[in-house]
Amino acid sequence: MAPFRIAGISFDHMHMGDLLRLVHEHPGAEIAGIFDPNPARMAHSVEAFGLPEDRVFTDFDTCMRTARPDLAILCAATADHATYAERIAAYGAHLLVEKPFAASVEDARRMIAAMAPTGRLLAINWPLAWVESHVTAKRLIDDGVIGQLFEVHHYGGNRGPLYHLADKVEVSPEEVERQKPSSWWYKRASGGGSLLDYLGYGATLGTWYMDGEAPLEVTCVVDETPGIEVDQHSITVCRYARGLSKMETRWGTFTDPWTVQPQPKCGFVVVGTDGTISSYDYEDHVTVQTRARPEPMPVPATSLPKGRQNPIEYILGCIERGEPPSGPLDPALSLTAQRIVDTAARSAREKRTLGLLP
Repeated sequence: MAPFRIAGISFDHMHMGDLLRLVHEHPGAEIAGIFDPNPARMAHSVEAFGLPEDRVFTDFDTCMRTARPDLAILCAATADHATYAERIAAYGAHLLVEKPFAASVEDARRMIAAMAPTGRLLAINWPLAWVESHVTAKRLIDDGVIGQLFEVHHYGGNRGPLYHLADKVEVSPEEVERQKPSSWWYKRASGGGSLLDYLGYGATLGTWYMDGEAPLEVTCVVDETPGIEVDQHSITVCRYARGLSKMETRWGTFTDPWTVQPQPKCGFVVVGTDGTISSYDYEDHVTVQTRARPEPMPVPATSLPKGRQNPIEYILGCIERGEPPSGPLDPALSLTAQRIVDTAARSAREKRTLGLLP
């Protein structure tokens, strides 16, 4: 079979370089084209993957017409996701959107509506969905190891979105401060802020752990830092029919969790009627308590099976098999999480508890 032709659309999000590397390393895929209005933002990928000039574009439509991608990877600013999804749908390509899903529920529904008549797949990539400990936690929950789940606690974040580039290349604190005034991450209109960046992780994997159940009410508070128009810290409490859950986002952790876990540790703690599980980002185990064995016990994280080890091999497999994405990549599940995010954002603005938005 000819390799899947894949186009990288927009380099607003630094994860584009990581996703293109997965394409580059996949034996059945090729980078057919990359697009960004600013050539400088594509330079690292051009060099890293040896891309010829005729696969590098500063005009979107020229890229799509020339590359003829089977799959488009979208890493645009969050506020631009819906518009790009509509433009990509017009070219009949499958679409993998780098988290978060959208800037609003309205935009998320626009994306679903745009892709639905094309017969092509829409998937949302949440990098934590590929962390072995978090997948192991889901398996243990589904196996009934801790009884019925009734609490999900998530703490997610990093030092800040400007501290690292693709492949987690470090950026100096001085350069971070220089970039802040012009970066979309720190602009409300572009979908910036820690809440939109990270609450989707807790809400999406939390909804996955809760087997799709949506909360009844949401309460959220955010920091209000003078001179910064977006939040850098948020705390969201969700009231479910079965209990309370908490999801916290933080730009400004003491260290990045992929290098040295900060305190509080980034990850999940889930509580059931018969036990608890802690699953922290990038650790090689989860820790389990049960009524039969209340002493915390480490359980090795199960390796991800071939075909489900990263978003590129997974979504290409879905395309080959003609099946929709499941779990956190499923747009329907991510839409429930987007409703939580939207309700949290409004709750923070209005400084009151709200019923979950439709």
